[in-house]
Amino acid sequence: MLKVGLTGGIGCGKSTVCDLFGEHGVTVIDTDELAREVVSAGSPALSAITQLFGEEVVLADGELDRSRVREIVFTNDCMRSKLEAITHPAIRSLLQERLRTVRSPYVIIAIPLLIEKQWQDQVDRLLVVDCSEALQLQRAMARDGCDEKIIRAIINSQVPRKTRLEQADDIIHNDADLDSLRLQVETLHHYYTTIASDA
Repeated sequence: MLKVGLTGGIGCGKSTVCDLFGEHGVTVIDTDELAREVVSAGSPALSAITQLFGEEVVLADGELDRSRVREIVFTNDCMRSKLEAITHPAIRSLLQERLRTVRSPYVIIAIPLLIEKQWQDQVDRLLVVDCSEALQLQRAMARDGCDEKIIRAIINSQVPRKTRLEQADDIIHNDADLDSLRLQVETLHHYYTTIASDA
């Protein structure tokens, strides 16, 4: 089975691209969703995070206050590293479980920090969803309701756009409309299906 790692900066449209691949019947595994699962109420990871950050990061319903944690870790590299030491092993383990259930010829694995955290060993090809930084800011601020300072801090915590593009096997340009995006996904879908069957 061909494993395609999909990545890109915040606000580049990774989720939209994943949805478009899903329309072709392709299995999509989103590591952001896995990250939410491993820190769900009552989980060992949430308990460890609470010990690290304090009760202030737990909502009244027992779930993790992801917005509060984001504010803390994107202004404190040490705390971000400690958080990742808790969550990343659990996410990798859950990813392997999900991969064992895939039945499509290839799978899209959405990993926002694939390059930053050196998860290249988890995939066969690297697909980058790309757009300008101005569009990243605009989209992420509208989606998350964060101010520009927070979004810029997130962008600065990620590898430079140039580095990401240099490492890509395939690139989807998300600076135009949805029709353009759909056409690029359809083209790659046919390509991935072909090389998966040849493998």
